[in-house]
Amino acid sequence: MKTNKGGNINLEGKINVKKNHLSNSNASYEAKKLFEYICGIYGNNILSGQQESDWKAPANDELDYIREKTGKLPAIRGLDYINEDYEGVNKRSIEWWEKGGIVSICWHWGSPPNGIGYESSKGTINLEEALTEGTDLYNGMIAKMDDVAKQLKKLQDARVPILWRPFHEFDGAWFWWGKGGSEQFIKLWRLMYDRYTKYHGLNHLIWVLGYSGKIKNGWYPGNDYVDIAGADTYNSGPQTELYQKVIDIVGKKMPVAFHECGPIPNPDEMIENGAKWVWFLTWHTIHIKEQNTPSYLKDIYNHEYVITLDKVPNMKLR
Repeated sequence: MKTNKGGNINLEGKINVKKNHLSNSNASYEAKKLFEYICGIYGNNILSGQQESDWKAPANDELDYIREKTGKLPAIRGLDYINEDYEGVNKRSIEWWEKGGIVSICWHWGSPPNGIGYESSKGTINLEEALTEGTDLYNGMIAKMDDVAKQLKKLQDARVPILWRPFHEFDGAWFWWGKGGSEQFIKLWRLMYDRYTKYHGLNHLIWVLGYSGKIKNGWYPGNDYVDIAGADTYNSGPQTELYQKVIDIVGKKMPVAFHECGPIPNPDEMIENGAKWVWFLTWHTIHIKEQNTPSYLKDIYNHEYVITLDKVPNMKLR
């Protein structure tokens, strides 16, 4: 792996992103600053990220492993409301932001109205009924949505901006939110967006739309509802074709993220092949430890193209 000199590396072809223009016109100061920063590095650097697995191992297990092997920490900490550990997730989110890091939260939402956990998130519901106002399923779904909004509000009160990545891998057929087809998914995404931004006034969220590795057309909710798009796969390589497929859908004026991965793509190969992912987020447990050798991790986290925690600027109002 090459060592690149000089910090920012210009890839061939200029990227013009919508700087300072989040979909939510009432976005918080911190959300605007974070988005401005992400737009500013897009095409020149990649943010390092790591998903935690506090339900399988100690909450800092992956982060401690990375620091032990590389001497660095990732810029982005990925968390999950999967098992309703709201207090723990929020506590670690605030601590990471205070430490100078960036927070990403996804939600393996158990099947409405009352499902909890990963296995439940793979269930099946009648999405048409769930999206019909006045039905019991709709009311149950909205109640759970509102419960999580209250938790996100605590992070807003703490002035922590969030890369909010709900309904990930929606164009696959394995989670309940994707099993009803593209039209119902778009309605679901827009329902949450409007509920969170207009009803609950959650202005600290940067909305991340996470395609699977099976990217399909016709699932895009629209620029008014999305800030950053991305895709994921657990295959090796720079994933240039995957990157380009997202670009083909959302255009060149939106940052595109590798929102989940197993093997971390080689920065030199990304540069050479034009895969301009704005961040990578390695999945937890075996994916960070078994799909990336310690020596490879050290090279990645010490590559000048890769932004680690120590390189993230201060984006706090105070």
